[in-house]
Amino acid sequence: MKRIVIGMLVVIVAAFGIVYGVGLSLPQDHVAAVHAEFAASPEQIFATITDYRAHPEWRPSVEHVEELPARDGKQAWVELGATGPLPMELTESAPPVRLVTTILSEGLPFGGRWIYEIEPTAAGATVTITEEGEVYSPIFRFVSRYIMGHHTSASLFLSDLGAHFGENITVDIVR
Repeated sequence: MKRIVIGMLVVIVAAFGIVYGVGLSLPQDHVAAVHAEFAASPEQIFATITDYRAHPEWRPSVEHVEELPARDGKQAWVELGATGPLPMELTESAPPVRLVTTILSEGLPFGGRWIYEIEPTAAGATVTITEEGEVYSPIFRFVSRYIMGHHTSASLFLSDLGAHFGENITVDIVR
């Protein structure tokens, strides 16, 4: 029995070491981009995305939003959900075609920004989200790359946005 327990501990430590080692070998920074086509207009999409206070109404992963004091004149807020608090800042806004939000990552295992590009089309608009992310912890870097996937959060955002407009959209990976 003692050998079985020791063997299990060796396997657990070895697995942890492998995950840590692979995570350490991965770059801290990544870029991932997804896009989808919508029947909604660029103006409707931009207004919906920028109204972060209303995100809990159409994004199931966001339970509540708390407004933070402006940082250097820029809007800031915290999204609260199952994964914990996520402090954000609106760093760039060019209605209705471009929006950039940045994670205020002090104390978080990750950081980065999302660039939303909204292009008008004959049928509505195409929305592209480019995530320029940073993952600081080697363990979380492994999880982010191989288990969750770098495209997951942005893809979910676009799917939720489509559902908000009553559209069944297809999310495509761009990069």
